[in-house]
Amino acid sequence: MSEFVASDNRLGAYLKDRRAKLDPAAFGFAAERRRTPGLRREEVASRANISPTWYTWLEQGRGGAPSSDVLDRIARALMLTDIEREHLFLIGLGRPPEVRYRSEQSITPRLQGVLDALDPSPALIRTAIWDVVGWNRAATVLLTDYGALPPEERNVLRFIFLDPRVRAAQYDWESVARLVVAAFRVDAARAGAAADVEPLIDELCRKSPEFLAMWRDNDVRTHGEGAKHIKHPVLGLLSFEYSAFQVDGRPDLSMVVYNPATAEDVAKIKSLLG
Repeated sequence: MSEFVASDNRLGAYLKDRRAKLDPAAFGFAAERRRTPGLRREEVASRANISPTWYTWLEQGRGGAPSSDVLDRIARALMLTDIEREHLFLIGLGRPPEVRYRSEQSITPRLQGVLDALDPSPALIRTAIWDVVGWNRAATVLLTDYGALPPEERNVLRFIFLDPRVRAAQYDWESVARLVVAAFRVDAARAGAAADVEPLIDELCRKSPEFLAMWRDNDVRTHGEGAKHIKHPVLGLLSFEYSAFQVDGRPDLSMVVYNPATAEDVAKIKSLLG
């Protein structure tokens, strides 16, 4: 029981601290005659569309465990960043929030620098619906020239099912395709992106009978790590060990790194990168 109360107290202290850091005038509230800085409890409750009494109880540690929907509304009311929202869920519910899909097609320069530093290992950043939004030079040379394509076409499922060159490069295309479809299904559902992927799924079902059959199988799998083999037109057969990581602070993004499996593979890639 004491552990639960301690968690409640941390939640209340965090809410109070975030509330105190907000400027009332920025939200259209009168700034005069305030005994303490920041928004009032009833103002946060109004912005979150919850009862002022319920919000007050949460800050006082008397409200019990809030629902994820309530925490989401409070996070928006307090203008929390992604990492602040994650911390709110961790102290309020003991777990991180669900992944939220974003449609933005960019990454930070610092994250791009991480990708570039990984050469000669091909590395890329993909969204929850498997759009590629970042890559390094090794990925361009060995996998796909993503920069030569418009953003809406930089999707892994499109490459696997609609690009003959990418298909020919797969050592075992069917196994790769089944893994991609099954892992994509998990990521898209986890991110709540069903509406966003519907046009892509409809298009692939029309254009690829193989995709239609695999999608109807309803398989689900993870894509955390494994082995990959590609047939490069210049270097021949290359082997990789890949790992996928969530980007810290951006749970809607994953970094996938393909490490050359042998010293010979490393040497081949370096010779091509020059």
